[in-house]
Amino acid sequence: MTEHLSVDIRSEIGELESVIIHSPGAEVENMTPENAERALYSDILNLNIGLSEYSQLKGVLEKVAHTCEVGDLLKTVVEQPGARMELVRNICRNENREHIESFLLDLPAADLSTVLIEGVLMEKDNLTKFLSKGRYELMPLHNFFFMRDPAVCLSNKVLISKMASVVRERESIIMEGIFRYHPDFGVETINPVHWPQIPGVTIEGGDVIVAREDVLLVGTGTRTTSQGIDFLIEWYKREKLSKHILVQELPFKPESFIHLDMVFTLLDLDKCMVYEPVILKTNKLQTVHIIIENGRVVSILNEANLPAALNKLGFDLEPVICGGTEDAWTQQREQWHSGANFFAIAPGKVMGYARNTYTLDELSRHGFEIIKAKSVIKGHTDIHEYKKCVIAIEGSELARGGGGARCMTMPVKRKGL
Repeated sequence: MTEHLSVDIRSEIGELESVIIHSPGAEVENMTPENAERALYSDILNLNIGLSEYSQLKGVLEKVAHTCEVGDLLKTVVEQPGARMELVRNICRNENREHIESFLLDLPAADLSTVLIEGVLMEKDNLTKFLSKGRYELMPLHNFFFMRDPAVCLSNKVLISKMASVVRERESIIMEGIFRYHPDFGVETINPVHWPQIPGVTIEGGDVIVAREDVLLVGTGTRTTSQGIDFLIEWYKREKLSKHILVQELPFKPESFIHLDMVFTLLDLDKCMVYEPVILKTNKLQTVHIIIENGRVVSILNEANLPAALNKLGFDLEPVICGGTEDAWTQQREQWHSGANFFAIAPGKVMGYARNTYTLDELSRHGFEIIKAKSVIKGHTDIHEYKKCVIAIEGSELARGGGGARCMTMPVKRKGL
């Protein structure tokens, strides 16, 4: 096994060693205003501008870690006949597309890995198809560049997400195929689909934060159900692992609150980014602390809020306020554009959107140097010279897709703290 690709995630902020990403491609442009809502977008994106911005995220990651494109990993998987057969069959059966199974299986590996992401155009070769308003036999995966959601690394295992929307289910099927059959992985996967005794399970990676090996944060709202968290509880009980699970209820509206990492992310050993109205202010949203020991739940209780609960567990976190502390409207505007969604490449070294200027100013007041991603990529700035920094990537277009730097990255391996 390639050392870089071994799975080992025991914190949210440990120095990044390997990460999976997906550079947005034709699947993002294969969208119209009419089908944008179905694709879980509030707007359609300009791919050229989005790719220019994404290249900054990717360029920085390539400077600091082993960076894998999901399409390359998928191509390696479908080059193996057995893995190809199982993956295609699972996708076709899940989407009721058995009639294109033979077509997909006959494609060269590079073409197959492409169409499984970008979609298969419908051939209008009969009256039903001719009259159909649909354009695709197999729909494009419009959301796949938000790599955080379809799978989560938990220590040396991988949780395969049960996505809340049917349009994203193929992403999880692909990720399970990669982690099970890519020669550099072959790790144990945990998949709620194989646990039919708990109905109503959905759980997505944006709602899951590994705070410490024994502390897991999970949001529950539009994408992750309470049953999804019950599934995790049952899995930890079966494995007889001791675990603190801190559950944060999220608002169901607006859509910018879809995941926990849109209102809370860890920045450093002693800093966290919070959207104040949800995380710190008095509201009806509960923070629940579940303690599991020796295969049983020993306690379920309410906590004041996430930072307070974490501090009880030995963290010493100071909240940094998304949008700054002066104006509630500014907080709302910057949270909408992923102002709380930061991705740590090391303790105290994070990536986020440059557009959220009030949030960056607040980080600066807490000791973080603000540096431009382009400067890092060109070699003009050395990240290692900074104790704390925010690497600011342009995000005028990407942010319109509904996610930030954490949403677009799936860390596979981090160094221990």
